Amino acid sequence: MDWELVRALRVAASGQLMRALEGSSATSVAEQHRLGRRIIADLVVEEVAQQARAGVRTLSPSGEQRVAQAVFDALFRLGRLQPLVDDERVENIIIQGCDVVWLEYADGRVVAGPAVADSDQELIDFLVFVASRSEANARQFSEAEPRLHLRLDGGARLAATAWVTPRPSVVIRRHRLQQVTLDDLVGLGSLSATAASFLRAAVRSRRSIVVAGAQGAGKTTMVRALCAEIGPDEAIGTFETEYELHLHEMRERHPIVHAWEARPGGEMTASGRRAGEFSIDDALYDSYRFNLSRQIVGEVRGREVLAMLEAMQSGTGSLSTTHARSCEDTVNKLVTCAMKAGAHVTYDYAVRALAQSLDVIVHVDARTSERGKQRWTSQICVLGPGEKAKGYALVPVFGCESGSRTIRAVPGLPEEYDDLARFGFDLDGYRAESQAGVL
Repeated sequence: MDWELVRALRVAASGQLMRALEGSSATSVAEQHRLGRRIIADLVVEEVAQQARAGVRTLSPSGEQRVAQAVFDALFRLGRLQPLVDDERVENIIIQGCDVVWLEYADGRVVAGPAVADSDQELIDFLVFVASRSEANARQFSEAEPRLHLRLDGGARLAATAWVTPRPSVVIRRHRLQQVTLDDLVGLGSLSATAASFLRAAVRSRRSIVVAGAQGAGKTTMVRALCAEIGPDEAIGTFETEYELHLHEMRERHPIVHAWEARPGGEMTASGRRAGEFSIDDALYDSYRFNLSRQIVGEVRGREVLAMLEAMQSGTGSLSTTHARSCEDTVNKLVTCAMKAGAHVTYDYAVRALAQSLDVIVHVDARTSERGKQRWTSQICVLGPGEKAKGYALVPVFGCESGSRTIRAVPGLPEEYDDLARFGFDLDGYRAESQAGVL
């Protein structure tokens, strides 16, 4: 592929498209794509004619189609990255400079991939272009804002940084399992039937749940499976920095979803906020006028924990994810996140708020071996107020023996959770399984 030609045609097509859209009424994305393809086709035909007049070898018909598609991908999609994103086998794309690319496949293999640009500057320029072209939620990417978090069409998520790293670094994460249920996870061997019945009942009884684990362990997949237990008659609100759950695209399963996505905004204003900024806190505040049955705050990495706590305190049965090594570490991580939100959040307040609002913590794990990448649920705990010294009580109710990836019941389920039997929890199965042996 002549990428220099593709780049030149993309610039020409972009200019023609902008002029064609000037003064027009609201044009749909599909109409823009159709117009773009016509412009690109004309440009390719013109290029072939110029090559013929110059007496140089012209593109073959199949070559013309490949160039046209490459220009379309560069203008509307992800350019040289698009074929990698389209590969259903690829789970993660890891870029450490324009020509250092690694592809992580679903089976755990990591192999070298093709260069995605001819230079690091070209890669940065393309990321700036991709970040800025969204009409709904454009993002800045510059020396003043050297980090980029962006959702991509099809549910993938892009994270990038430049200027503060030796070379531009990019990771694209593809979520392969979107329409997933707890029964699917049982079938995959990552969850036991008894544990699934507990989680199903916890969702239906409106307990609030946090799913924790390392990066790539399957946290979002688990939350989607938990959300599948929410009834179709319930109005759901999702609050995310970038759309990742995509419940609003699962209309057959979730007919009523109001999906909010935060917007970072532009320059800092005198008020201390960025111009055009729209935070998860703003979205949650507005959501109380939307007659919601559920408020789901997505990934918690920092001050989003305050929105998560507020949603849980509303008693709707909220769901969130965070990064942590165990259920115990999850509590510590969320307390730390809350305290970083400002001096007004003390340790005692954060612990008390968590103990009173969060009910269940699910920890998921992953490991790559000669059999490929395996994911499993390693622990399920319930949280509540506890002794004064610690401030909370964390009780394991499901866990794995050392070295095992099979989760089973652990004795000690608090009596207040017996009522989950009304919502489908196999309480008798749990008791029999927990009495069979203590982890």
